[in-house]
Amino acid sequence: MGTMIALSDVRKFYDMGDVQVRALDGVSMTIEKGEYIAVMGPSGSGKSTLMNIVGCLDTPTSGSYRLNEREIANMEDNELADIRNREIGFIFQTFNLLPRTDALQNVELPLVYAGLARRERRAQAESALDAVGLGDRMHHKPNEMSGGQRQRVAIARALVNNPSIVLADEPTGNLDSKTGEEIMGLIDELHDRGNTIILVTHENFLADRAARVVRLHDGNVVSDERNG
Repeated sequence: MGTMIALSDVRKFYDMGDVQVRALDGVSMTIEKGEYIAVMGPSGSGKSTLMNIVGCLDTPTSGSYRLNEREIANMEDNELADIRNREIGFIFQTFNLLPRTDALQNVELPLVYAGLARRERRAQAESALDAVGLGDRMHHKPNEMSGGQRQRVAIARALVNNPSIVLADEPTGNLDSKTGEEIMGLIDELHDRGNTIILVTHENFLADRAARVVRLHDGNVVSDERNG
């Protein structure tokens, strides 16, 4: 498959007043193209910081992060934004939808940043909403939808750019178990289509769906094992 993500001795330190917080303290790992990985660990273990760095929302204090052979660690903000928009789809626990715009406009947003023409944007957004079973809810706003429907909109937005990597941060955290199972089924389908999936979860039964589980504690990788 080939290595897609390579982290080498990645450290991320924050200064909180007189205290230095070591959110990541020397993390090294590789992720192959098309892998399905779960990242687990207690609160404060470094999961969110790791996701932010892999997702190009943040850069390391030190160490190397290479994505598709490109060194990301030292990039400028505009370069990081470009990679986020082309390579990475984000699915958040809190959906992160714009409340005053309908589903179609929410899903179109990454394509606006990518500079696509309006007709092309609309066609791709409609196709993405159809793919998650919301073709009949395109013009509903988030407050007119259930939690599960909102998360489906978020998934459509994550995949509208055909990203190579999907980062899912506790994607079922605000959903009931039945709806959560449906959402995880959609994420499984994304993996089956060839996306690299990185799932942050504290639930063992969700991590069991991944091929590999990486556990963090105090900013370090304490285990990295394959399932089954």
